[in-house]
Amino acid sequence: MANLELQERIILGVDPGTRYMGYGIIVVKGKEVKLLQYGVINLSKYTNQEIKLKKIFERVTSLIEDYLPDEMALEAPFYGKNIQSMLKLGRAQGVAMAAALAREIPIVEYAPKKVKQSVTGNGNASKEQVAAMLKMLLKFDEDPKLYDATDALGVAMCHYFQVGGPQEKKSKGWGSFLADNPDRIKSK
Repeated sequence: MANLELQERIILGVDPGTRYMGYGIIVVKGKEVKLLQYGVINLSKYTNQEIKLKKIFERVTSLIEDYLPDEMALEAPFYGKNIQSMLKLGRAQGVAMAAALAREIPIVEYAPKKVKQSVTGNGNASKEQVAAMLKMLLKFDEDPKLYDATDALGVAMCHYFQVGGPQEKKSKGWGSFLADNPDRIKSK
């Protein structure tokens, strides 16, 4: 069992978008989670939908080649009232999925509320709250230029918490978490 704890896994989180597609990459080694990279694919300069899809495929493929993720976690599209927006978002998500499938990388999808709940404990948390919690959990200082990047990191962390977190015991709330993780508490 000790060997499994030292096993390294890389998770690529994706927040699909047709203007900005966020990505976040974390590495998990035992119980330790570290940030590898996060950012956005800027698609706003392209007006042609087919070119946007091509760029998504190329950039996600490049991230896969550079970081060799073991798994991909995507945020499921939010169901709004605009059918055309949903169609475009679904295509963007599908192209990102195709890049992972071409490399036989397993894909998992999470609802936006599930991501927020996993990261902050509140399924209705704001993007700012998610980003603040991720900064604390992953120990990075810079503020994101666009929340699409931290949204994608949130998806990766959600996946870690759902399937890749410590398996021997499940947290019974914040009190239990704080008792089990005194090193994560900052005193002022």
